[in-house]
Amino acid sequence: MASDAASTAVVTDIAVGGMTCAACVRRVERKLGKLDGVTAEVNLATGRARVSHPARVTTDELTSAVEAAGYTAHLVVPSAEGQRPARTEDSTEADAEQERERLLITAALSLPVLVLSMVPALQFDNWQWLCFVLAAPVAAWGAWPFHQRALSGLRHAGATMDTLVSLGVVASFCWSAYALFLGGAGEPGMRMPFSLVPSSSEGMAHVYLEAAVGVPLFVLAGRFLEGRARRGTGAALRSLAQLAAKEVTVRRRGSEELLPIERLRVGDVFVVRPGERVATDGAVTEGSSAVDLSLVTGESEPVEAGPGTSVTGGSVNVGGLLLVRATAVGGDTQLARITKLVTDAQAGKARAQRLADTVAGVFVPVVLALAATTLGFWLGADADRQAAITAAVAVLVVACPCALGLATPTALMAATGRGARLGVLVSGPQALEGLQHVDTVVLDKTGTLTSGHMSVGRVTAVPDGLDANEVIRLAGAVEQGSEHPLGRAISAHARRAAGDNPLPAVFGFRAAAGHGVSGHVDGHEVEVLAPDGTELPASLRAARERADEAARTAVLVRVDDAAAAIVEVADLVRPGSYRAVDRLRRLGVRPVLATGDRAAVARAVAEDLGIAEVHARCTPQDKAELVRRLRAEGRRVAVVGDGVNDAAALAGADLGIAMGTGTDVAIGAADVTLVRSDIEALADAVRLARHTLGTIRVNLVWAFGYNAVTMPLAMVGLLNPMVAAVAMSLSSVLVVANSLRLRTWQPSPARQPRPRSAPRSIL
Repeated sequence: MASDAASTAVVTDIAVGGMTCAACVRRVERKLGKLDGVTAEVNLATGRARVSHPARVTTDELTSAVEAAGYTAHLVVPSAEGQRPARTEDSTEADAEQERERLLITAALSLPVLVLSMVPALQFDNWQWLCFVLAAPVAAWGAWPFHQRALSGLRHAGATMDTLVSLGVVASFCWSAYALFLGGAGEPGMRMPFSLVPSSSEGMAHVYLEAAVGVPLFVLAGRFLEGRARRGTGAALRSLAQLAAKEVTVRRRGSEELLPIERLRVGDVFVVRPGERVATDGAVTEGSSAVDLSLVTGESEPVEAGPGTSVTGGSVNVGGLLLVRATAVGGDTQLARITKLVTDAQAGKARAQRLADTVAGVFVPVVLALAATTLGFWLGADADRQAAITAAVAVLVVACPCALGLATPTALMAATGRGARLGVLVSGPQALEGLQHVDTVVLDKTGTLTSGHMSVGRVTAVPDGLDANEVIRLAGAVEQGSEHPLGRAISAHARRAAGDNPLPAVFGFRAAAGHGVSGHVDGHEVEVLAPDGTELPASLRAARERADEAARTAVLVRVDDAAAAIVEVADLVRPGSYRAVDRLRRLGVRPVLATGDRAAVARAVAEDLGIAEVHARCTPQDKAELVRRLRAEGRRVAVVGDGVNDAAALAGADLGIAMGTGTDVAIGAADVTLVRSDIEALADAVRLARHTLGTIRVNLVWAFGYNAVTMPLAMVGLLNPMVAAVAMSLSSVLVVANSLRLRTWQPSPARQPRPRSAPRSIL
């Protein structure tokens, strides 16, 4: 038993500090992978390592392994808002401020050197010595982060992007110092021409101080901008964390007490005033109001809440006072689960990123070899030593595996954050890749395409009798005392139609099992019953036949012994289902309906939505077998469901998609969760996935293409080291900026398809 426990896989998240490029990622993964039974995925954009390890390997061993690679390591501890590193966000802000100060001081010292070196007309007597004095602190202090990390890598027998930058700065500065002190470049009156393309010169009267200051300046500037952009891609997680309340007003024994949210317990009743956030998931016990769920589920319209209604923590009360009984706290709330899903999704890697990280792992040693080869070739060809050193330095500086490491994770962070704001939670990059290629989606009916509870559809009243509104008011009053699902649907519909006006009282209420209910309301004898065997006027007879054809239940309302109306009751199709199916079809995704309901109902819903392939009376095993058969035909299948009976099909599909209102079993078996209560978010998810994977492809093409073009130019001496530094910095910034566009991605407006059957309600 002990050995089994020791071999149990444990997943630990570690915040890794000091990583600057994809080579760092590969180095940390390799160091952790040397521990017995340990595998790790390191994400450059988030600075996180997700480590799977046996229980016998302690977290101290994991952090020690990361530190042995030359980086800092801190465990990520769970919190009520999701996951966070043991260090606070203040340290991140402090690091960013230090980077900003270093950049500003470096810029102040470097700009005079760059101007004097690049504009010969401004070069006065002994200008080169002023530049040397200004360049010395830049090459030492300004570039110190690069030197420090390069030395750390050297101690651990590794090399990263910082190694290349450090070598480039040291080579440029040392050559310039040699030229000034021993090579004649320090003579008063020396003038030095500048060219974007390196050129040889006779003797030693040429200095490269502009490269010695330009390389650290532009790399620091690029990383500062890159850091700001990377922090922007994580804005979704921070905004989710900000939705969590810090304090809550709890009502106990008639008095109110303001408590920290950590002291709230399940069962406590708390107060939500207008404009306040709902502190945690709960059920309304008193009061009525509209609740804005847009920041939590992406639903644009506020939802009415009253006694018995469930409310979600993080939503905003936009109406009256509510008393809510807490049903979940801490990590069990929907907001905490959403935050965890987004965090987990951002920790993964797409297949393309694994390839990029593998390339970056060997990239730096290859660049060092190329730089040495370039220097040796130029010197061996009797070229000018200045030109040889310039070409070698340019090779060192222009090489940039940073863009490779950022191509996928920044896009993934931005996309998952945007998806969360739209009500779409993906489990990771594999889910996004799966969404991109889906061509068939199997849809459950009850609770997915339909609301999952009985509702009143159409009300057809006798033309020369009471109008439909009055009939439903009388019928709803009688049904207030009924426990039958049809009766509850009619009563609820009548209360909504009445608005603030209460339904009239019923006297002499009678219920006959299998027949209906009756009673006196406002001086009328009202009966609500099945229409079977009852003689009906032509208009009501047509309404009953229409209901039968649509697989809805027809209910007859009689007032004063005369047939007054036919009420159609059914589990109605969600309004968003029409748009969702239409948009999926336009995206090239074929909808298939699979339900456990009877065939007539399934056909009616499918016909209404325009779904050609229908499977009724499906058991959970039938749904799973349907998925297997579709996959055997070569289709890429996604399954959408919300219940326990959908779990097997969800797990067996290429992609499982659960409704956020469904069971925990269904959500646990799914790759994607739709937080909103309708499936229109599914079409948004497919389009977002395709857009995200397209962005990643563009990023990787740019990252690989940049090196493929600039490295040969540097090796043949056509790239000035300073220009190389600018190009290297811009490559990373452009990749991150391209990913940031996903933060503002908007679903394209869809046309409003009309139901294929008659309108659902006239009230």
